[in-house]
Amino acid sequence: QVQVVESGGGLVQAGGSLRLTCTASGLPFDTYSLTWFRQAPGKEREGVLCVFLNGGTVYYEDSVKGRFAISRDNAQSTVYLQMNSLKPEDTAMYHCAARYYSCSGSTADYPYWGQGTQVTVSS
Repeated sequence: QVQVVESGGGLVQAGGSLRLTCTASGLPFDTYSLTWFRQAPGKEREGVLCVFLNGGTVYYEDSVKGRFAISRDNAQSTVYLQMNSLKPEDTAMYHCAARYYSCSGSTADYPYWGQGTQVTVSS
């Protein structure tokens, strides 16, 4: 059984920082790419950042460039999303998703999803 579990969300003031953690089990972690998606109320789920097998990254959301960074620790089967200089528009449910080999910004390409962790940024 594959399990994907996120943690680290919370309430933070604008300009603050959070680090989200995603741990995946039951799959060969080092052959999977992982992407953080987010969904705000009433809006479509959007890709944010993906980390490839070699640690390379793909940005799907221009507004987070220079503020967010994704990284992975294969020994711990864990991916992180470091979020700095948070803005109210970053408020969303953040989901971690895993797929074999290649990054993708499309939700339909991901077979494995976590339950999500809520990030709320106050003004």
